[in-house]
Amino acid sequence: MDRRTAIERILSHLEPTDLLLATTGMTSREAFVTDDRPGNFYMIGSMGLLSSFGLGLALLNSHLRVVIVEGDGSALMSLGAVPLVAYEAPDNLHHIILDNGVYQSTGAQVSISSRLDLGKIVAAAGYRLTLSAYDPDSLDRALATALHSGGPTCVHVRIDVSQVEGIPRVTHAPEAIRDRFAEAVQDTRAGDASTRR
Repeated sequence: MDRRTAIERILSHLEPTDLLLATTGMTSREAFVTDDRPGNFYMIGSMGLLSSFGLGLALLNSHLRVVIVEGDGSALMSLGAVPLVAYEAPDNLHHIILDNGVYQSTGAQVSISSRLDLGKIVAAAGYRLTLSAYDPDSLDRALATALHSGGPTCVHVRIDVSQVEGIPRVTHAPEAIRDRFAEAVQDTRAGDASTRR
């Protein structure tokens, strides 16, 4: 399964109020062309920070489902955040790791995830649920379970190194991504407050 297919499957499972955090490189670009929406945050140029950002966002917005989608390189770079996520245990945080065993955006250099199991590391850190997926059907099953379970959850997805050609870059400026995402969070908060009245 290629990354584009995995991202399409992931986005098809999201609710309109879900917040999606997509890591640098092709993950953001493919999420952008698949379903660009204000509730998507595209991390541009800051590899390894997504799980920390997602943790803070989930803790501050417990009524919203926060979905982190990052590659193995990004997850490895921020591996110290994994036990912190497990310790804080936000039940609205769902972590998806797309693992192709390489740093594809910079030339497909082999990452150490090719010789270790990131899913097992996340599970050992104490996430409430960790599932594995290898193809579209197993990914659909894992997402259907994880996204409707108390978090933090993780879906570790093995993908191949193939790449869809011609995927454009995210055309929104970083400031526009920030501002519209913040507005989406605020709008959802306001809607949630109005339903409680």
